[in-house]
Amino acid sequence: MAGPRVVIIGAGVVGAALADEISARGWSEVTVVDQGPLPATGGSSSHAPGLVFQTNPSKTMTEMARYTVEKFCSLDVDGKPCFLQVGGLEVATTPERLAELHRRHGWITAWGIESRLLTADECVEQHPLVNRDKVLGGLLVPTDGLAKAVLAVEAQIRRATERGVRFLARHEVLDILKTDGEVTGVRTDQGDLEADIVVCCAGIWGPKIARMVGMNLPLTPLAHQLAWTGPVPALAGQTQEAVRPILRHQDADLYYRDRFDGLGIGYYGHRPMPISADDILSVDEADEMPSVLKFTEDDFADAWTETQSLLPATKEAKVEEGINGLFSFTTDGYPLLGESPDVKGFWVAEAVWVTHSAGVGRAVAEWLVDGYCSSFDLHECDVNRFEPHQLSPEYVLARDCQNFVEVYDILHPLQPSGDPRPIRLSPFHTRQQEQGAFFLEAGGWERPQWYEANAGLVEGRSIPTPNDWAARYWSPIVGAEAQVTRETVAMYDMTALKRLEVTGPGAAAFLERLCTGKVAKSVGSVTYTLLLDHDGGIRSDVTVARLARDRFQVGANGNLDLDWFSRHLPADGTVQVRDITAGTCCIGLWGPLAREVLQPLTDEDFTNDGLKYFRAKQAHIGSVPVTAMRLSYVGELGWELYTTADLGGKLWDTLWRAAEPLGGIVAGRGAFNSLRLEKGYRSFGTDMTYEHDPYEAGVGFAVKLDKDDFIGRAALERRKADVRRKLTCLTIDDPLSVVMGKEPVYDGDRAVGYVTSAAHGYTIGKGIAYAWLPVELTTPGTTVHIGYFDQRVEATVAEEPLFDPTMSRLRG
Repeated sequence: MAGPRVVIIGAGVVGAALADEISARGWSEVTVVDQGPLPATGGSSSHAPGLVFQTNPSKTMTEMARYTVEKFCSLDVDGKPCFLQVGGLEVATTPERLAELHRRHGWITAWGIESRLLTADECVEQHPLVNRDKVLGGLLVPTDGLAKAVLAVEAQIRRATERGVRFLARHEVLDILKTDGEVTGVRTDQGDLEADIVVCCAGIWGPKIARMVGMNLPLTPLAHQLAWTGPVPALAGQTQEAVRPILRHQDADLYYRDRFDGLGIGYYGHRPMPISADDILSVDEADEMPSVLKFTEDDFADAWTETQSLLPATKEAKVEEGINGLFSFTTDGYPLLGESPDVKGFWVAEAVWVTHSAGVGRAVAEWLVDGYCSSFDLHECDVNRFEPHQLSPEYVLARDCQNFVEVYDILHPLQPSGDPRPIRLSPFHTRQQEQGAFFLEAGGWERPQWYEANAGLVEGRSIPTPNDWAARYWSPIVGAEAQVTRETVAMYDMTALKRLEVTGPGAAAFLERLCTGKVAKSVGSVTYTLLLDHDGGIRSDVTVARLARDRFQVGANGNLDLDWFSRHLPADGTVQVRDITAGTCCIGLWGPLAREVLQPLTDEDFTNDGLKYFRAKQAHIGSVPVTAMRLSYVGELGWELYTTADLGGKLWDTLWRAAEPLGGIVAGRGAFNSLRLEKGYRSFGTDMTYEHDPYEAGVGFAVKLDKDDFIGRAALERRKADVRRKLTCLTIDDPLSVVMGKEPVYDGDRAVGYVTSAAHGYTIGKGIAYAWLPVELTTPGTTVHIGYFDQRVEATVAEEPLFDPTMSRLRG
């Protein structure tokens, strides 16, 4: 036997995949339990229609789907294949959807999977049942197809069993056993199982199992309609289960698959039908299986009418059977993977569909065995990514249902979230409303994108209007705010950025161990630094300000940073970490006149000698005590000014009264993003993620190899010598061609990379796009092309930063 004792709860496609993957890595003391029979356990896997479309706006989700396809193609059960690779076809029946298919083609191309855009005639060639008069075009991914989920479960069970894994059917989990905050076993109705690690792969029952360790899992089972026709005369004689591509008609929330001489029809256009995990019937109580509810014909009426329009041959057939099948939905559409923050050894691999199942199995197996995942960037999937309000029952239910409704919708990258909203308001919110703020949401915070009060600033300025897609959730005011920031001074609400406080006698040594930079410097120092995983990949970029001998303030990216810090706290209690975001607020005061605004309001010295770049001090601005940090993410002179939430309104008013007579403005996130790209500042989660190292991402300056050891150092030293790709600055001369991110980048006809962040640079007068490219294409002056919908946009590799390369404005 090798490895710790592992109990996996759930033997569906995820649990079976994990058992297979983890045993392939040498862990054999593994037991898988399920309340149902094997291999069809009665969960979502047992009724899943099996359609695997790999196209996804998330690179990680696409890569997990690709791995699932590749693995399932290699599996069979007694000669029966686990995957029917018939291809996947998405059709457009509206001009808007046709444009969206071009965008989707861009994603799948950027992520390295072959696809083709089809004419209407070519769509009919691929799927002869399609009404030629109804479709405008399509997208074909030849490697998509049908997963035989139950067969895949059986195949992976067989492989894992050969390596010593035990599978126990008909074992209902009653409790998770734990001692002193660590799991010790699983209690079932057939007895107790000892365990060092428990992984919940229970699917729609996940929230019920997670509650056994006090974990709130933001997952809702929702019913999704699946119907099967009787024989379709046009398919008479078809002896193979599937010969045509799986088909999506997303304009009507529909998908289709072959089943010999009939069709399967899936529908997302009906009302959301959520159910509590506690209300799902047991295996023995259910008529068919617990994940299958009674088909509601009225909800399917529109789907059948539309099906007969898209596939006229179905007019000669009937719907003979149907189910309302339960699937897991989450608040942001991503899986829930990782370890509980409170109970060591309790892991989850939840909200995973068949499409991504083998990929998730591999990811979690690597994470458990190696301590990190080397195959996929999991920052979007980590179960600890959520803010506390995002775990509330009201929020979870509302957003999970919204994700069901929007599953096939055309969603803009900046499209605001739905209810419940608003949730988090900064102390400046009332003042921002008075200035006509247009709000978008960030981590639950209402954050201004621009201010209508600045509309008068647009006149007389050169602010090009972008293409229709880029012009959504945009205003020319964005450009005016960016330009005025460079000309005078602007106030930015930075409250939405997470702030952590690290205190205690061990705080300095603790941060030195986690950070790539030297942070145990003099009081008042501020350091831009990175957090790395053990493989040298970037987990986050943060600023660390030493405000006292044993007190540091960390400017973080989100809850995963808090989770990372908390997991590495020393056991002796010499370090404490707490989230201070809600009780504090921040204004970024930036621009060439920032000092003229601030200095008259305080007795402290804010000259260049009085507070140098990347230094912090305590001061009073008027009557408001602040922590002032001389930082600027827009590339201008200025400060981040922090105070407590109760004094935020007073700080805003004090600064505004001083800034307005000097031509100062309030400015929003649209201007901020343009300005930070002109300065070349990276955004974690967009420009760089877990899969990238500092030298690839252009932030190697934040790594100090002459300091004591830090997490990821050994791996980083190996990676430093083998940089094959780089985050690269591109400029675009055409003012209409403002790309949005995730578009493929081409060298000739060859896709070589993808865009991360993009915006128009209102100071430099050009479009800006950052992209991951092979090193050989990163020489300044190199021409590449960006695939934007049905266009190829010419772009040029540029030296960075594009603005103020000598740093004279920042340091002045």
